[in-house]
Amino acid sequence: MPKSLPICPKESRKSTTIEFKAIPVNQYNQTIEQELKRYSKDELIRIQRDMTICRTFENMLNEIKLRGSYNGIEYSHKGPAHLSIGQEAAAVGQAFYLGVDDHIYGSHRSHSEILAKGLSAIEKLDQGTLLNIMKGYFNGECLKVVEKDADGNVKNLAVDFLIYGTLAEIFGRQAGFNKGMGGSMHAFFPPFGIYPNNAIVGGSGDISVGAALYKKINRKVGIVIGNIGDASSSCGPVWEGICFATMDQFKNLWEEPYRGGLPLIINFVNNFYGMGGQPQGETMGFGMLARLGAGINPEQMHAERIDGYNPLAVADAILRKKEIIEKGDGPILLDTVTYRYSGHSPSDQGSYRDKTEVESWQQYDPIVNFAKNLIETNVCRQSDIDNISQKVNELITKALRKAVDLEISPRADLKKVSCLLEQTMFSNQKMDSMDTSRKPETLISKEENPRVKSLESRSRSAFDENGQRLKDSRCIGIRDALFEAILDCFYTDPTLVAYGEENRDWGGAFAVYRGLTEALPYHRLFNAPISEGAIVGSAVGYALEGGRALVELMYCDFLGRAGDETFNQLCKWQSMSGGLLRMPVVVRVSVGNKYGAQHSQDWTSLCTHIPGLKVVFPATPYDAKGLMYSALTGTDPVIFFESQRIYGYPEEFQPGGVPMERYEIPFGEPAVRKEGKDLTILTIGATLYRVIEAAKQLEESYGLSCEIIDARTLVPFNYEKVIESVKKTRKILLASDACERGSYLYTMASTISQLAFDELDAPPIVVGARNWITPPDEIEDAFFPYPDDIIDAVHEHIVPLKGYQNKRDCSVAELIRRNKLGI
Repeated sequence: MPKSLPICPKESRKSTTIEFKAIPVNQYNQTIEQELKRYSKDELIRIQRDMTICRTFENMLNEIKLRGSYNGIEYSHKGPAHLSIGQEAAAVGQAFYLGVDDHIYGSHRSHSEILAKGLSAIEKLDQGTLLNIMKGYFNGECLKVVEKDADGNVKNLAVDFLIYGTLAEIFGRQAGFNKGMGGSMHAFFPPFGIYPNNAIVGGSGDISVGAALYKKINRKVGIVIGNIGDASSSCGPVWEGICFATMDQFKNLWEEPYRGGLPLIINFVNNFYGMGGQPQGETMGFGMLARLGAGINPEQMHAERIDGYNPLAVADAILRKKEIIEKGDGPILLDTVTYRYSGHSPSDQGSYRDKTEVESWQQYDPIVNFAKNLIETNVCRQSDIDNISQKVNELITKALRKAVDLEISPRADLKKVSCLLEQTMFSNQKMDSMDTSRKPETLISKEENPRVKSLESRSRSAFDENGQRLKDSRCIGIRDALFEAILDCFYTDPTLVAYGEENRDWGGAFAVYRGLTEALPYHRLFNAPISEGAIVGSAVGYALEGGRALVELMYCDFLGRAGDETFNQLCKWQSMSGGLLRMPVVVRVSVGNKYGAQHSQDWTSLCTHIPGLKVVFPATPYDAKGLMYSALTGTDPVIFFESQRIYGYPEEFQPGGVPMERYEIPFGEPAVRKEGKDLTILTIGATLYRVIEAAKQLEESYGLSCEIIDARTLVPFNYEKVIESVKKTRKILLASDACERGSYLYTMASTISQLAFDELDAPPIVVGARNWITPPDEIEDAFFPYPDDIIDAVHEHIVPLKGYQNKRDCSVAELIRRNKLGI
């Protein structure tokens, strides 16, 4: 899209070939004797110890799951345990050269990665820092459990802390790293650079991209590693994430000092299986996973296959790839070969592979063979290896004994009022800036902005000083009000970044962003690939690291392309972290019309159904600006619905119109648009204006006085104003453009019935769109609720209107007929 990138027909049509470079495969060939120049004996022994801790931890969990007992300690663990027995060298080797500023994101099989990265961090941090981390983490709740019988120095204490905190989390205990709300597949510990592990296969594929994006944009030290399984190589989030991570603009269009590739390694932990399916040779066609890098960019993502059964081979690769990243030439793709002896989970019967295959890999067991090599090169003796095994077994047993004891390690009480999850589904904080230590980077002052100047001549209200209605083109509309709030926030929060489809140069598909290109450097406003999953998923990673993201999907119909990222990732990490993390992400989506079945749907009901999302739908410029300010200064994920029908509508309701200065509208508070005494009508979104038309007809022709309430916010929602209105009118109708079946309006109607049953003279009536596809614009009045539909519903179900004849049949018999047909 940039004019600086002309598309030349001669160049595009000329005859040539594409050449590929050789991809290294298992090239590391150093012996331990040779590596003694790089590693001390103590470091090599520590690698052996760390692998032993990972293996013993997983063996313990396997015994607990299969037999309910380990070393005489009995426990029934009903939760999951996806074990990585056999994969320890890959985890420990990766962690060796990583610092606490290097962040790893993982999968459902990441216990060893947690432990290895934690052990590496403990080795690198001084004792004072370690003690402060443990004391400060959730007020020292985990530390209090392990310090009572601690032996040795602070680093020994930290190892106890790491093992117990991980295990307590797996067992759902409140002293766990995430207060027991993450569990086995989501445990993490940010102070050691261990970021969320993900139960969704490939889930970290785009989240890790966003984490690296945060480091790049905000110039933070360290790299990001996304550890995902080989079977995730076919998943949408992974492919979209890779495409996002390798955008040419990072190296060609972004300004210095931001120019250069993302500090990211996408590491495929290749154990050759999904659950039972084999990507290599069965479910994929790459032959060798590292080949994937060749098709992504000219650098082939510096792809390489490495031997994950040798911790030194993995450590060597990480060190080399970090050097490439430091030169600005990331991202990297690694194919780390390893193998899991254990099943997908302990219930796995292993029917998909022969026992001889497992035994053949066990002959090269990384822990056994590494120990053997250490002994052969006189790094240590067999007695040292035996001593490591004994001490590690004692560490794991001690942690297990505490973790299973409900007196020592209680679970969170989720039945009490204001329980842990009630407190952590939303963080509900207000932060104008996510980083107050620096000023936001902009290209011009707000006052110099060409759009700001053009809006100065427009009326802030729909009416002139004499109360006469002005032409819409002479007024501030909804798109203008959104622009004002968004622009202002860019001058307040240096971490704020906006991206999505056609954001830069074009100005957003519906002109909300016109004027931002002139104001913002490339690294704060840019176009993303048409990868809706990665757009939202990367925003999740960006926020997890400490930034604020404003992303746009253009149409709300495209939420389906970002389903997992929106409904499984964006909404859950605050609560799965036990309240540790924040998620300041605003996802802008628009509800279309006139574009037919796949571009004109109101999907508010999908979003309101998912716990952990705030959902707003302003219908006026005043509300659009105030709610956007609240969204962009909050710390929770917000799905921000906008209607294409009314982008140009001016402010009709707020006296004085849309203020120029900053203001916020609190989430959850509906607005009374018109007072009345006979019927309450609650609206969502653009339906407000058709309801106003219907109310005018009802009042003028039938003497029915309507009180109209605009919901503005769907989650949260304060019913008090609606209940007060119902007490007065004793009747209520609810209307929106969402399809009637499963509409959020029914949740609202049910809640109103429950809260105000004795006040109602008739049941709440819902008027929504038909349960069809959206038809063409020329006949969409047969689909969306129009004034006649609202009046029909009032006459048929609430109060008969003298002399009125329904325009369309909406009788009980007709509703039964439609439901029988599923329409």
